[in-house]
Amino acid sequence: MSRFTKSVAAAGACLLLLHGAAALAQTVVYATDGGKLLDAQKKTIISAAEDKAKVRITVEANADRYPVVKASVGMNNPQWDVVDIGAGYCLRGVDDGMWEKIDYSQIPNAKDVDARFNSPYFVGFYGYSTLIAYNNKKFPNGGPKSWADFWDVKKFPGKRALRNYARPTLEIALLADGVPSDKLYPLDVERAYKKLEEIKPNIAVWWTSGAQSHQLLLDGEVDMIALWDGRADAAKSDGADVSFSYDGGILENTCLAVLKGAKNRDSAMRAINALLDPKAQSELASIYKTGPLNSKLVNYMDPKRSAQLATSPDNIRKQTLLNTQWWSSAQGQAAEGRWLAFVQK
Repeated sequence: MSRFTKSVAAAGACLLLLHGAAALAQTVVYATDGGKLLDAQKKTIISAAEDKAKVRITVEANADRYPVVKASVGMNNPQWDVVDIGAGYCLRGVDDGMWEKIDYSQIPNAKDVDARFNSPYFVGFYGYSTLIAYNNKKFPNGGPKSWADFWDVKKFPGKRALRNYARPTLEIALLADGVPSDKLYPLDVERAYKKLEEIKPNIAVWWTSGAQSHQLLLDGEVDMIALWDGRADAAKSDGADVSFSYDGGILENTCLAVLKGAKNRDSAMRAINALLDPKAQSELASIYKTGPLNSKLVNYMDPKRSAQLATSPDNIRKQTLLNTQWWSSAQGQAAEGRWLAFVQK
């Protein structure tokens, strides 16, 4: 081979390497929750997504993501490309014009997500439950098994904790007051707040983050708590002597959406497809108790673990599905708007 030929070949190889590096270097900024769930995502779906989508994923943890979405998109400068966010905000974002239209041709994994969780502007991601966990040392013969029990301070005395947020605390209050789960919506907001006033003097902590709820169980600071199933399971794994079940739980889900005007729209679509990969989702659910919505994940999971998830068929039957459409309505937003005044007075 001549010196000239070798030089041309070397230059071509460099160009190929540079092209490959550029393809891999494109960054998708992904916003989600922090804490143990994020740690689990990084070990499973995020690392797998980078390989499959051939993008670099930069993660930003933020517990209150919708205000950032609305502010940054409103200034035509979206801070993130992809956001994992509660289904109520997914719907609100459609009304507010916050999302790019989903390019389903780039997201074939979406076909394995129940169509009820998808829309032209977002794709269902995972499900989770708000349920009761209690301290076994405080209640050696069994603790509260229903929301009515949670409100029964005579039968089950002890320190209690609820989330400092209207959703799904209003649903919980109405269930405690005897409203059947299939008759919850539209919520009787006045009745819900009245029931919450009843229990308010007995609430030791109004928690504001998953990490805080987890720590409350670990430290034994409260005797019973309404919290997310993943946090209850993590606390138990970390040594907290607690019990919990999905009986009477409130089932919610999150979605994945691409912010309007996202700088890396096509890469964001590919990243969403990779985040929905059933094998990677099964690995996530194996180390953190969340319920990915890709129906094919059961093909990769231990059946025993799959049956323990909030989204297993048996557990779904025990729970109430939160009505995100009601919460995204004017009535739902008004009910949410009353929360701060209630909790501060």
